[in-house]
Amino acid sequence: MPLSEQEQKLLDEMERSLYHNDADFVSAVNAGRGKLNYGALVLGILLAVVGLVVVIVGVITHLLIVGLLGFVAMFAGVLLALRPSKTAVGRPVSGPRTASSPSGAASKANLMDRLNERWDKRQDREE
Repeated sequence: MPLSEQEQKLLDEMERSLYHNDADFVSAVNAGRGKLNYGALVLGILLAVVGLVVVIVGVITHLLIVGLLGFVAMFAGVLLALRPSKTAVGRPVSGPRTASSPSGAASKANLMDRLNERWDKRQDREE
């Protein structure tokens, strides 16, 4: 059973709204993500392991200050390993930024906007 003209328009409007909202959701989710900084990750893990060894040495020698220093080193290593990379803030990951090829979340948003516009134009032509 075919839809009436009013129902078809309502369905098309709902589809456009869904695609627009979905594009906003995808760009919002991807905006916070960055690449891993492997150098900081490795350095943080090494610092945490060294801190653990210092804590063990402090326990064996019964020196409180050595154990505390080891704990601080472990904590600093974990924080260093888990911190977000600077590329997540908005710098391009590779290559210089040019006017013809913007990078980061702005280009993703622009791509989604262009795709939404193309979809809307295609839907308008089919009606």
